[in-house]
Amino acid sequence: MDTPGNAYRLKALILKEEFLRNGAMRGTLLRYAQSLITQIAQTSVCNRHHSVDQRMCRWLLGRLDRLESSELRVTHELMADRLGVRRESVTDVAASLQQAGIIRYRRGHVSVLDRDSLERRGCECYAVVKQETDRLLHIPARSHDIAAPRPGVSRRAYSLVGSPGYAGIA
Repeated sequence: MDTPGNAYRLKALILKEEFLRNGAMRGTLLRYAQSLITQIAQTSVCNRHHSVDQRMCRWLLGRLDRLESSELRVTHELMADRLGVRRESVTDVAASLQQAGIIRYRRGHVSVLDRDSLERRGCECYAVVKQETDRLLHIPARSHDIAAPRPGVSRRAYSLVGSPGYAGIA
């Protein structure tokens, strides 16, 4: 874990027994696994085709979805590690986002001031992963979820979801 909060532990044997019962837990775990595979694959595509600026916006949005506030405790070093870039690149992007009034940052702390602008500035990969995760895990939409796509940008561009050979768990 790299975010403060609560975590739960469960003995592997108990989880395995519950999985083998073929009940609701099994379906949930399989859908979560597919959601995670989608996220990993889409992130790989994103890392190949999109700028550090777009990727950082995607990453920040993904983190926000897991929190109950717009405040992130994260260092430039951690962001650089997660994005696979130099820390200086993260510093440059953060300065640009701050100058645009989208975030405010200080050492180890990022406040998202304008989520809609963060979504518009990022690539379509955030929306692709979010929609698939919400569909698989039956997560209800919230008021701040996914802004309209930018003109001329398809949310399916570079998307693995919906491509030939993609099999979903319903």
